[in-house]
Amino acid sequence: MMTLRSFAAALLASVAVCAMPSVAYATAPVVKVGVTRGTYAEIMDEVRRVAAAQGLRVDVVTFDDGSRIDTALAARDIDAASFEDEPAFDASRKRNGYALTSVATTVTLPMALYSRKLTTLEQIQPGATVAIPADRDGMARALILLQNYTLLTFDDRAGLHAALRDVTGNRLHLKLRALPRERLVAALNTVTFAVIDSASAQQAGLYPARDSIGIEDARSPYAGVLTVRDVDRAQPWVAQLIAAYHSNEVAHFILTRYQDSVRRPW
Repeated sequence: MMTLRSFAAALLASVAVCAMPSVAYATAPVVKVGVTRGTYAEIMDEVRRVAAAQGLRVDVVTFDDGSRIDTALAARDIDAASFEDEPAFDASRKRNGYALTSVATTVTLPMALYSRKLTTLEQIQPGATVAIPADRDGMARALILLQNYTLLTFDDRAGLHAALRDVTGNRLHLKLRALPRERLVAALNTVTFAVIDSASAQQAGLYPARDSIGIEDARSPYAGVLTVRDVDRAQPWVAQLIAAYHSNEVAHFILTRYQDSVRRPW
């Protein structure tokens, strides 16, 4: 027969065993991931939930100004970042001399072709007017997309830095108008179609999967990246964070939440 003393001892032992995982979880290091508001923050919050179920504690740190995130990562204010595409990250790293590295792809926020006059690319007529971003990075990305749809060709040596001067073929004699990004949506009232980045389009209530006549591939050179400091890339938590991001749960969230207006390159 169990005495009161033995019952109490057994109860205490049971409580201690049950508490052990919680204590271990509570003392585990917290991985701080910097993101910008909106899509990147929403997805990382789902990653945080999945990671927690796998024993990794993630703190999502939201920045209003994306230009501060790489600096915060280099300064050890955060441990990882998810807010920019590979070309933008490479440019920031080289410009500032940061010892940072990309360890995985995240999502592609696709640039797309929008029109209020056409419903398919096949309707484009010779001499059509096309608005594209005037800034260097936006113009290069737009020209790559137009080349992918065989509407233009440009000198391969230009690569991700293509500009209007690099165009070598224009089979439909398209009239290219370079405009500031903030004017591209308004230009849809006058041009045949416009090449618009995801952020500008969504601000105007346009979504690539629903409203575009042509969309960037998920595996474009402009896929987003997860970044960490060089010295941390082999840390176990990095592999855990990638596994959580590339999980079936997060893939399902992205598909149901964005209906392919946010694309998954993994």
